Amino acid sequence: MGFGVSGSTAIIFLGVLIATGTLYTATSNAAENVLDARDAESERALERTNTEVTIANATYNSTSDVLSVNVTNDGATTLDVNETTLLVDNTHTTPNTTSVDGDQTTSLWYAGQNLTMNYTTTTTPSRVKIVTGSGVAATADTVVVS
Repeated sequence: MGFGVSGSTAIIFLGVLIATGTLYTATSNAAENVLDARDAESERALERTNTEVTIANATYNSTSDVLSVNVTNDGATTLDVNETTLLVDNTHTTPNTTSVDGDQTTSLWYAGQNLTMNYTTTTTPSRVKIVTGSGVAATADTVVVS
């Protein structure tokens, strides 16, 4: 064998070695990303399982045009008030004020605590829905008018 054949073999071997190293790195990173995504989904599923909210009451004061919704965190998960959504008659709304057991400065809503959301509206609502950040929801199909 001459130098041309040996040199060609060495170059091919070196190319296969580099290609294999690149393939391994790409495959390893992809597998790690898939495992991380599965872990994150498992954590979200556990959070949804441990989250439960109940609307204690929804009252509309027709004199002051204020809807007051009281919600209890019956689950084991601490919820974020800023990630909790209020839907009034299937319309996304932003509450004027929120308070957790009377404290308007906190954004954490622990298990067993009550969240009060006040929303000003000129029409009498007929349905209220609360959705937490993890997607767990509670609905009140009756709104008490006072």
